[in-house]
Amino acid sequence: MAGLARPVLNLLISKSWERFDRLPESGFIACPNHSTEIDPLIVGHAMYGAGRLPRYMAKESLFRIPIAGWFLTKTRQIPVARSSRGAKESLELAGQILNEGSVAIVYPEGTLTRDPDMWPMKGRTGAARLALQTGAPVVPIAHWGAQELLPRYGNRLHVFPRKRVRVVAGNPVDLSDLQGTPMTKAVLVEATDRIMKAIADLVGELRGETPPATLWDPAAHGQTLSGRNYEQEDAGHNGQAPEQGRADPSEQSGEQR
Repeated sequence: MAGLARPVLNLLISKSWERFDRLPESGFIACPNHSTEIDPLIVGHAMYGAGRLPRYMAKESLFRIPIAGWFLTKTRQIPVARSSRGAKESLELAGQILNEGSVAIVYPEGTLTRDPDMWPMKGRTGAARLALQTGAPVVPIAHWGAQELLPRYGNRLHVFPRKRVRVVAGNPVDLSDLQGTPMTKAVLVEATDRIMKAIADLVGELRGETPPATLWDPAAHGQTLSGRNYEQEDAGHNGQAPEQGRADPSEQSGEQR
């Protein structure tokens, strides 16, 4: 798959992989920002070029697509299920992959950012849960430029002029004080906030701007947490934020792209 995708990407973009020498040798969780549907190819390109085999946590439905699902299974990507039992199995599989020394790529935002200015938004707790459960280091990853090649939820590539894409790796997020503590909601939220702040700071570095002090919260703006029509308010909420008590399967497992 890398042999097919990387030559094409090299034609489409001029790339810059920065500070990848600080990546752990093996067995870590990579948490990138998510601004366009081509992100996984960009991040995978960078990881593969750094000598790491990327394993993505991706929604289970992708594994049921003919041919594509076969490739995902054979390359040991990690299906994220919606049921509690499936979520537990997803975390167990991710733990196995980390123990074998591979990289588990988790998008903590869970979907493409809803922030109007393309900053990372409030994260979900799947990546934090995986990190605290396994003890694997969490490396924030930021990229910028891919959204010019394929705009957020765009339907076609903007090939000309050739786009420049930068991907930078940060230092592992310090979660040491949270390790070994009860995995309460407060602990998971604190760990998630640290991860998202580290990602946002890296994105700000690439953009030459200061990220917002408070990351965009889709629920607070009446936006859905999935789907392309996220800007349309849910009529059932009359423009108010979605119901807060509803279970979110990605809180139990890894995040879904």
